[in-house]
Amino acid sequence: MRVTLVHPSGFNFVPGQPDFSVLANRLAPVGILSLAAWLEQHGHPTAVHDCLGPQAPTRLEDQVVRILATWPDLVGFSATTSGFMDAVDLAALLKAARPDLPIVVGNAHASSLGAPLLESFPELDYLCLGEGEGPLLDLAEGKPPAEIPNLVWRDRDRIVTNPRRPRILDLDELPFPAYEKLAGFPRGYHLPLFSYVKRYGATMITSRGCPYTCSFCDRTVFEHQYRFHSPAYIHAHMKHLRDRFGVRHINFYDDLFTAHQGRITELCQRLLDEPLGMDFNCIIRTGHTSVELLQLLKRAGCIMVSLGVESADPGMMARHKAGVTLESVRDTVEKVHAAGLRAKGLFIFGLPGETPETFQRTSDFILSLDLDDMNLTKFSPLHGAPLWAECVAGTDGDFIEDWRLLNCVNPVFRPAGFASRAQMEELYNGHIKRFYSSEGYRHRFGRRLWEHRWSLWHLLRHLPQTLAAKRYFGSKGDAGAGTYTCHPRQPVGLKPMPLGR
Repeated sequence: MRVTLVHPSGFNFVPGQPDFSVLANRLAPVGILSLAAWLEQHGHPTAVHDCLGPQAPTRLEDQVVRILATWPDLVGFSATTSGFMDAVDLAALLKAARPDLPIVVGNAHASSLGAPLLESFPELDYLCLGEGEGPLLDLAEGKPPAEIPNLVWRDRDRIVTNPRRPRILDLDELPFPAYEKLAGFPRGYHLPLFSYVKRYGATMITSRGCPYTCSFCDRTVFEHQYRFHSPAYIHAHMKHLRDRFGVRHINFYDDLFTAHQGRITELCQRLLDEPLGMDFNCIIRTGHTSVELLQLLKRAGCIMVSLGVESADPGMMARHKAGVTLESVRDTVEKVHAAGLRAKGLFIFGLPGETPETFQRTSDFILSLDLDDMNLTKFSPLHGAPLWAECVAGTDGDFIEDWRLLNCVNPVFRPAGFASRAQMEELYNGHIKRFYSSEGYRHRFGRRLWEHRWSLWHLLRHLPQTLAAKRYFGSKGDAGAGTYTCHPRQPVGLKPMPLGR
């Protein structure tokens, strides 16, 4: 069976403002590239269409033409919550052109909500819940839907949720993602600006699941059962990207790259014994990384490590990021710098319980750390996260359930401590300007101008968009989500019916 896998573009910006997402970073959709390689390995010709790719058209109708030109027998969408309605719109156009074309949707939104999505959207035939390799291969091989675990399907007028299948335990059985199927890779894709030194870059995910439970995180796809690729597999994967595509920098996007420290120690030693001439970035956990491991990461080619902090208010941290203290954050950043690595802090603005005072503490703390970079996302409630029920209940704030805006750049949730979303935007933009204009950041940035030459060249090539971004974050912003009309077909208040645990 011929399969075409699609990465919908979704809604990636603030209503009324320019879309900076593709300017700042255009990442390869590794999930569907992995599924494409898996299907090809089992004899099913597979095409990949990235609606955010450098060669993709912008109009939905033109996207459909591209998809149909691959002559698919099955179309699969990998859709996050913000991209789900875009997938639905594409699916409706595909069905209008080819009513008999089966369409399946997977990824976090489908996995967290389950059967109610098929009830709401008749153009969708199947949902793939959890890991996609098994159910997608069964569909491609023509197996009866009733016999495919992890599948939600239509039995005439009845929506059926099949039982769970065992998780994939040995991830080394999976082939390398089919990067060659991605038009414009790697030159048309780029990592977050100023996060790399060498061109070209790519992303890798070397584990599934996370052993920790943060209040804001959706774990319905890979869940908490932690599994990982071996150091030998990761080294071979990096070598494959270097030799075939000229990639020289990797961003490891594991939820927690160093969760199994023995694995990372072995990988670093392998990179020292068999050097590839590649750099990489990764995510560590505050307070759970030794000086020795940080030094080894540096020697193996690591440039920057990211640390999930979320807030600097002790009450907020206890509520949303258990086990992390301000003291451990500061100590870890000092150790990172002592090892010669860059430190990037990851924070969330607008979680339940946030107030202007708690955010001011976070902003002050961020500047006191002398971070090399930081990422401050706006809280987006997700259906599969522990916080979802609290947000929709409305007891601690106001929530606009607009799936397209659940992209971490819109203030869809307004904590009770804020008078308005406009107030939230003003504080958020003020902090962005405060951090990037601070003396410490400008000093560190200035010392690395030559290292940042490729990022600077990228910005110069897109100077009008760059200036628009600077103007936006220097302004007071607007009400964001409050000025946008929800998709006319999107339901509100669906009760999740995911797979049983």
